[in-house]
Amino acid sequence: MYALRLFAVRHSRAFQKIYQVFEASMVAMDPVFQKIGYERLEKPMSVVESGVKGLLFDCKMCGQCVLSSTGMSCPMNCPKNLRNGPCGGVREDGNCEVKPWMRCAWVEAWDGATRMKDGLDRIAVVQPPVDRSIEGSSSWLRVAREIAAEKRQMKQSGEKSRFALARAFSKARGIEPTAAPIAEEPSAALADHVVGERSSKFTATEDGEQAK
Repeated sequence: MYALRLFAVRHSRAFQKIYQVFEASMVAMDPVFQKIGYERLEKPMSVVESGVKGLLFDCKMCGQCVLSSTGMSCPMNCPKNLRNGPCGGVREDGNCEVKPWMRCAWVEAWDGATRMKDGLDRIAVVQPPVDRSIEGSSSWLRVAREIAAEKRQMKQSGEKSRFALARAFSKARGIEPTAAPIAEEPSAALADHVVGERSSKFTATEDGEQAK
């Protein structure tokens, strides 16, 4: 377990790519998951997730997986369950003060984050405290469900905006024509003597003043 955990950190970038593909697949399966029922899928999915992530990352199934933000090093492996960086007891060799034989989970997290795309930006994000009420649940299902719901909401709001604009434009065309009618100039306005009178009103005098 421990050796595989260190292996995952050393290959964090590869695991990041694998998870991105897997997450997209889970989100795409949302219509099927809805028909089956997320509640029905919770137990079997949590069993599978526990087996896979437990083997690779020594996962504790906190229900709020942050592996992609902690360099593929599970912060729940910290004996103090610290979610936002190491404590002050990290030994000089980078090992844990509580378990001297084990590398500090956050020393490993930083190492893994340096290998990942945007890893150092992700690891700087402050994580909320662990919600023990969802401990043991599938974070795979929860994340997929949240992303799918957000996409549906964005799509629906975008369609509503387009429909509202189309309806407003249709009503506006009924009230006002698309182009203003062009009125012909009266012939009197185009007569030579009228044009001459207009231009003579703004003739410059020799001293620079304008005559009216």
